[in-house]
Amino acid sequence: MADTTGTVTVEQIGSPIRREGKQRQTLIGLKLNRLHRVSTLPDNPATRGMIEAVKHLVRVHDTPSRG
Repeated sequence: MADTTGTVTVEQIGSPIRREGKQRQTLIGLKLNRLHRVSTLPDNPATRGMIEAVKHLVRVHDTPSRG
């Protein structure tokens, strides 16, 4: 099994309307496309970079890793 570094839970709190298309595509990449939708994703540099690009549209809930 692959090493798991934990997960991060992301909730969309802002609308992508009147934003750049790149931000809308980033939200879709994070499995978010409607307000108040929540997605649990692996906590890695790629995911953190995507979150940083749309930090004004999302809320991050860190899930503590077990073990």
